Amino acid sequence: MSYRRTLKLICGLAGGSTVVVLAAVAAAAEASPRGEEEEKEKRSWWSVGSFAVLRAAQPTTRDLSANRTNGKKKEKEKATEDLPSEPDNGKPKATRNILLIRHSQYNLGGNGDKERILTALGREQAELTGQRLAALGLKYDTLVHSSMSRATETANIISKHLQGVELVSCDLLREGAPIEPVPPVTHWKPDAVQYHEDGARIEAAFRRYIHRADVKQKEDSYEIIVCHANVIRYFVCRALQFPPEGWLRMGLNNGSITWLTIRPSGRVALRTLGDSGFMPVDKLTRT
Repeated sequence: MSYRRTLKLICGLAGGSTVVVLAAVAAAAEASPRGEEEEKEKRSWWSVGSFAVLRAAQPTTRDLSANRTNGKKKEKEKATEDLPSEPDNGKPKATRNILLIRHSQYNLGGNGDKERILTALGREQAELTGQRLAALGLKYDTLVHSSMSRATETANIISKHLQGVELVSCDLLREGAPIEPVPPVTHWKPDAVQYHEDGARIEAAFRRYIHRADVKQKEDSYEIIVCHANVIRYFVCRALQFPPEGWLRMGLNNGSITWLTIRPSGRVALRTLGDSGFMPVDKLTRT
């Protein structure tokens, strides 16, 4: 009885392929009666040989696991191939070059903005700045200028040397008090309201013009901004991540060129600050 129970258990575990083998062995054993010694040998064979047959008939756990792993790997590779590629990966590729020009010398004694136009020397300075920008041989995209008279006049003179460059006027670039300077100065003390109003406007101008290239921009760009000393100095501090309260520690000549470069990574470099070396010494002024 114990012999037949063992046979049924093994057949149930092994499956159909093993049943045929074990059934044949069992029939042969019952057809020829033998002694106790042969019975012991049979039981010994069942305990070793039968499980060898079972092992050969069934796949191992390792093989099944390997098959599942390979299947998942192929599915993953196929899914990756089917994914649409993202154009440009959504990152800027081009470099922006911002050339900040301080307006030329103007009439300080004028009554209001309309009368504060360029002096004769100021017009000469603007001509020299325009010649310098043209000599650089760069492909300028736009020429943006403050809407104040002295900046507008400076930009118009410069544009004569840069044919085909579009002029754009912007109120955000008007002169003002960007932020209370540290350390404070005694010769210039705007009230708190002016700092509040001008500061918000000049900060808005900074955010509009000083930033990385758009992801759609393919080539490096060169943009000219004609504005004022306070605006330019504030822009430089903000762009270089310096404390903006230190803006008044820098000095800029009239008609000078300050060049900022903004890489696709967002890294900003100051190539020149207040460059006016292209002007004769007798043409240099700060007011």
